[in-house]
Amino acid sequence: MAQRINRYRVRVGDAPLFRVGLTGLVLAVTALVLIAPLSIIFVEAFRRGLPAYLDALARPDTLHALGLTLLVALVCVPVNIGFGIAAAWTVTKFTFPGRSLLLALVELPFSISPIIAGVAYLFVYGGQGLLGPWLAEHDIKIMFAVPAIILASLFVTAPFVVRELVPLMMAQGRDEEEAAVTLGASGFQTLRLVTLPNVKLALLYGAALCNARVMGEFGAVSVVSGNIRGQTSTMPLQIELLYQDSQVLAAFAAATVLAAVALFTLVAKFLIERAEAHSPNESRDAAG
Repeated sequence: MAQRINRYRVRVGDAPLFRVGLTGLVLAVTALVLIAPLSIIFVEAFRRGLPAYLDALARPDTLHALGLTLLVALVCVPVNIGFGIAAAWTVTKFTFPGRSLLLALVELPFSISPIIAGVAYLFVYGGQGLLGPWLAEHDIKIMFAVPAIILASLFVTAPFVVRELVPLMMAQGRDEEEAAVTLGASGFQTLRLVTLPNVKLALLYGAALCNARVMGEFGAVSVVSGNIRGQTSTMPLQIELLYQDSQVLAAFAAATVLAAVALFTLVAKFLIERAEAHSPNESRDAAG
């Protein structure tokens, strides 16, 4: 009798009413918190038609902000890719004192508010900062200029590539790299021909996340850039300026650019995860 009772006992989550209720709750929260705000951006941007939308995007200050944002992304993403590969290689392929500390330092930007990071850069490179007088003497301008925006963006996006590569490299171990070295491959050849092909999907995913964060960063950039319209305003700062000036249509039009970047990142994430799911099967098929 006890076995019969245990056999037909309903487990948590098996009841149809529970599944339907939980699914409905998740869908409702997703619609209210994620889909609705994102939809409003596009609805408001195109409310007056496509010509008005294009005119709003064609504002000189908005085009300058878009160009500056693309410039920062073009600098930060390759630098973070190189730094991420080097840091992940160092942490996972070598054993040395302080390895855990190095990994913790790499992830430090995740635990620090971007505004605090911007203020820290201000105290280092600003006119009254640690290096400010020396920079002024040599006529080097960092704060409230493009270099400060790049430095702040590099800081907040440094962990993205590393966090995607380190777990995968640790799981893969060192056997293939050690075999390549035994066969006479140099360190660069081992990295290019053995390590990178094994982590290429994780590398692409980390680069996509890094690019999305660079283009959408507000806190740190708002502190170090000075938010000078038409000079040091990136797209997030430009959206705030337009909204404060009651240029609602122009603000929503500019916001669609960042929203499109976010959607592109989601699509890239889906495709990369799908490729990762199929790659082991393809490898087994090829081996067979």
